Order: sequence, then structure tokens, then C-alpha cells
Amino acid sequence: MTYLITGATGSVGRHVVDLLVAAGLPVRALTRTPETAALPDAVEVFAGDLLRPESLVPALTGVERLYLFPEPSTAPHVAALAAEAGVRRIVVLSSDAVTDGSDPGHHRPVEEAVERTGVDWTHVRAGEFAANKLNMWGRSISKEGVVRAAYPESAGAPVHEADVAAVAVAALVEDGHEGARYGVSGPEALPVREQVGVLAAGLGRDLRFEEVAPAQARADMIRQGLPEPIADYILAFQAAWVERPAPVYDTVERLTGAPARDLAQWAADHRADFL
Repeated sequence: MTYLITGATGSVGRHVVDLLVAAGLPVRALTRTPETAALPDAVEVFAGDLLRPESLVPALTGVERLYLFPEPSTAPHVAALAAEAGVRRIVVLSSDAVTDGSDPGHHRPVEEAVERTGVDWTHVRAGEFAANKLNMWGRSISKEGVVRAAYPESAGAPVHEADVAAVAVAALVEDGHEGARYGVSGPEALPVREQVGVLAAGLGRDLRFEEVAPAQARADMIRQGLPEPIADYILAFQAAWVERPAPVYDTVERLTGAPARDLAQWAADHRADFL
């Protein structure tokens, strides 16, 4: 049984690849740049791009299980090609924003495209990625030892990308997950003020917190490279989590047998990224 991983060099996809290889399973990886992918030797690497669905045809031949990175513009075509190729199970990397209805236009269309194929499916709906901290605050932490953010009482439950991958692998490999929509979160919801202290402990350095207006927080995120719609999306969630903390799920421990990694562990795993 062969597994195809799209987005194989991404933060979640690479962990999915590594977990499947560690389990001794046959893995194919799809990447736009095979020459720089630096994937394990055991992986069969295919050049392809989700924005060009026909480029997936060679990689899909003989594949039974597919991990699908979300690209809504081509999801119907990609899903149809997978079904035509004989794929029997598709695990979709999705977002918990679908659950509360705040993301109708990006992840949900991918889910719907897969559901229409008649192939067995599982949706892995990740909450806030801990990696967002690097995108939002990485530069100010590395250069100034400071976190600037709006909504200091906003309580998110950041999830380690490795835990999202572990849930996806369980759904890919094991039976019994067909038709499931799994919310995936970190182990607890923490206000931003407390998150800064947890990050400091994980990074092994002092950090200070400065509250800023939402407009400045938005400008800071865009300056660090986040697209404007993503910055707006993050701020909307942060505002909502002031009154209602982000949901916390037991999915990681229930499906993998190991507790979800906390934010301190994520920070320790990413110390080099904050230098």
C-alpha cells in the first residue's frame, strides 16, 4: 500500500513523511522542487504542483492513500484525479475554523471536493498553529526580546505541527477514521500574556510583552511577511478568543496515545528559528 503526501516539504507534510518512513511504509512525496526537497532516501519523490492538477497523475498511479494539502482553487480536479487513479482514502489537512463557520471559503471547499468523490475521507481540522508565533513575533523576539501583540487576554490553544501530523498519520494508516472530522489543538488555552512566559521558558531567554493596538499588530505581521488576509484572519480569531477561549481537544492523545505537546516544547524544538 503506497502513500502519497502532498505539501511534503511543508511544516506538517514533512512530519507526515518522516512518521510514515519510520513505520516502514512506502511513501511518495509530491514537491514543486525535488532537487532541493532533502527528503529521506526511502521516499519516492515526484515533481508536481497542486496548482497544476495534471502534474499529479504520475505520482497518483498505484497510490491507495493520499494526504492532501488544501488548495481550494484546484481541489475538485485533484480529488477527481485521485479517485480516478484508484485512491481509496484521502486525509485532508483542514482548519478548525471550518467547525465554527468562520472559514467557509478556503478549507471547506477542499473538504467538500473530497467528500463528493465517494472515496473514504478524514478531515484533520487544525487549530492555531504554534508556528504562527514565529511568523508573528519571530523577528521582534530575535532582535529585541519582545512580543508586541493586541488582545493580551486572547486565549488560544496553539498546536505543534508534529501533533497535527501524528493525527493525520493515524487517519491514513489505521481503519476506523472514515468520515471523521477531527479538531486538533494544543493541550490548553492560554492568554497571550501567559504564552509569552511559556515561550520564554521554552526558548531559554527573557522576553517582555508590549500591548499594541490591533492596527499596529496587523502592520507588524505584514512587515514580517504575512499576507494581509492572513493577518486579518489571525486578528479576528484573537479578538474572538478574548471572550471565548479557543477550543481544546483531546484528539492527539486519543488517536496517538501520547499527550499533545505544549507551547514550551514547541519553542524548545524551534529555538534555532528565533536566533
